[in-house]
Amino acid sequence: MATFKDGPSKQAQSWIHDLAKSELHPDAEKLLNLGRNFDPQQVVEESAIDFLTVLRGHFNEYAKVFNSYAEGGNRYQEVKIYSIAQTPADFMMYRNQIKLLVSNAAHGVIQLGFFHHLRGALAVDGQVQSPIANQASSAMSGTPQAQTPPPQDLLAQIGPFRDVYWTYQGEKIEAEQIAKFYFSEFIRATRDLKRSRAANQALLDQIKTLLQEKGLEL
Repeated sequence: MATFKDGPSKQAQSWIHDLAKSELHPDAEKLLNLGRNFDPQQVVEESAIDFLTVLRGHFNEYAKVFNSYAEGGNRYQEVKIYSIAQTPADFMMYRNQIKLLVSNAAHGVIQLGFFHHLRGALAVDGQVQSPIANQASSAMSGTPQAQTPPPQDLLAQIGPFRDVYWTYQGEKIEAEQIAKFYFSEFIRATRDLKRSRAANQALLDQIKTLLQEKGLEL
């Protein structure tokens, strides 16, 4: 099974439990041929859930630290993380009408993509109930939207010892580096520019006033 930098999940360690049970009942293992069949589709599916779980753990950690600087939301909008309904481990981050959706889009494919928020897409329990629409939906509604980059795919590969690892553009990647990169990009993409400009202008006004008091000009 797949292992990642923060260690395997409980699901990824299921093989050791099966091995111990076979040790207790070796005749049953021979009779049922347990542990002898290798199902690549199953191990990839389990690895996808494991990788998504580790990713979400990193995102939760980063969001907790980032939100702690928001002073109760007075300075900037906090990051929210939601589960996706009817999926094993898919999730999304949300801030300022922008979503980062992280999903097991297809067998052996984990997709990360930025999308615009649609009214009514969130349920009261914090789970996404309807599919997340891309920027084409803005054309239907007549609401202008900023351009978002296309989703990126992480692809699963099975190694020589039946281990699963994840790649991007042919390069092996770790969950932590993906989480760091996308969390940083998400924060920059969801920054409230109007609020930032107002804060910068207030700072400039303060500096200008201070310089004028000292007989200088900005």
